[in-house]
Amino acid sequence: MTGPQQLYEEERNMWFAAAIEFERQNSQGSGSGDRSSRQYRYRDRVSGHSRLLNDYFVENPVYDETLFRRRFRLSRPLFLRILHTLQQHNDYFVQRRNAANTVGLSGEQKMTAALRMLAYGMSADSLDEYVRIGETTTIECVKRFCQGVVEIFGLEYLRSPNAADISRLLRKANQRGFPGMLGSLDCMHWTWKNCPAAYHGMYTGHVHRPTIVLEAVASYDLWIWHAFFGMPGSNNDINVLDASNLFANLQEGCGPSVNYTIMGNHYNMGYYLADGIYPKWTTIVQSISHPQELAHDFFAKKHESYRKDVERAFGVLQARFAIVRGPARFWHHEDLTFIMKACIILHNMIIEDERVDDNGLVAMTSGNDDYDSLGTDGPVEVSRGPISFDHFMATNRAIRDSNTHYALRRDIIAHLWTLHGQGVIE
Repeated sequence: MTGPQQLYEEERNMWFAAAIEFERQNSQGSGSGDRSSRQYRYRDRVSGHSRLLNDYFVENPVYDETLFRRRFRLSRPLFLRILHTLQQHNDYFVQRRNAANTVGLSGEQKMTAALRMLAYGMSADSLDEYVRIGETTTIECVKRFCQGVVEIFGLEYLRSPNAADISRLLRKANQRGFPGMLGSLDCMHWTWKNCPAAYHGMYTGHVHRPTIVLEAVASYDLWIWHAFFGMPGSNNDINVLDASNLFANLQEGCGPSVNYTIMGNHYNMGYYLADGIYPKWTTIVQSISHPQELAHDFFAKKHESYRKDVERAFGVLQARFAIVRGPARFWHHEDLTFIMKACIILHNMIIEDERVDDNGLVAMTSGNDDYDSLGTDGPVEVSRGPISFDHFMATNRAIRDSNTHYALRRDIIAHLWTLHGQGVIE
């Protein structure tokens, strides 16, 4: 081979040799694929597991139940119940040996790391010194823990009120002077620190930074019955209400119907207390911004007092789980959804676990406030059959009827003023 073709081949081989030498020299540096650049840290996971057990989980632990409740946000029996259920659902939380026959992290270590991140909102690598768990493993624990809690307990602790629940809520509402009230409704914004730049305009609203909206309904005991999370922060409460499924069961005819009478007038839909931004619907009762009469002023005070139930629920939720109080540092919307729902589920589980009766005593199996009860006693009937389109539209119009809204509020005002005159409510 002679001439120009030989020169071409020699030049090509020279370039190939230079490229191989360049790649070899670069591979000796700190590359992510170079094993020699990775540092293995012997964390002694077994001693970390033993220390954690001695501190909290043995018969006579170093830290008692009070400190356990303060640091984990829940009681030790509830912690172990969740852990055992997670281990049956996902073997990720079962302690195993890896391919090198080395004992891995225990379920207690993984769940402790997840709960500490949720409760304190701390960074992932801050748990390494005590729990003996790496940063990436901690993040994976949080994601798997939240997803597991939602998948296992979501059906029970994120459900809509059943017949027994509504009967109990109506009984408490009657004592407060608001017959037919099922709770209070409001929205909360969670700042999304690591929101992608392309989504900033969609998720930025009146807070002037990217946020995600949580719509919730809470009852007198701060139990969150409805949680609709995921709407961008540029939406106001009305847009979120239109997109949520709060009244979906009622519109479809498969939700419990509530029957009650106020001042001789009969109503068949429960209602929620809300602030002034919400629409004038049959199922939403607002306060009076500038009351001119004594009866209106008394109604406004009681309404604003009981409407704070959902505000208190938001405050307790953020106090228990600081991760939803500070800016969210995860990148994916799906991860934030699992975290928020898991925190709400844990919040409801703690309320159930620490429920108190009228005497201020812990009532673990109270009959009146049994959230797990599936009984059907009470003034509630549930229809499960298919409905026609005309019935669906009629129900939708009834929910959004402003005339019924004003009539209901007038009856509530008169009812409260009557009870106040009788000395029943001060």
